[in-house]
Amino acid sequence: MKNLNKALLSLLLTFLITFSSQGQDAEMADVMRSEGKIYVVVAIILLVLAGLILYLFLLDKKVTNLERMINEKRKTK
Repeated sequence: MKNLNKALLSLLLTFLITFSSQGQDAEMADVMRSEGKIYVVVAIILLVLAGLILYLFLLDKKVTNLERMINEKRKTK
C-alpha cells in the first residue's frame, strides 16, 4: 500500500510539474478551446488516468490478499 501511495504521489507531482511548465502559447490549443473541444480532450485524459489509478488500486488489493494467503500457508506448514 505504501508503494501505491508513493506511485500516486510521484504521478501527481509529475503532472503538476508538466502543467506548470506549459506556459507556451499554442495555436492548436486556442482553436480547440474556442470550439469547446478542449474539454472533451481533458475529460478523456482524466477518465484514462482514473481508470489506471483504479486498476492499480484493485491490483494492489489482490496482491495483498495473495501475500496473506501465502503467509498463512507457510505458517501452517
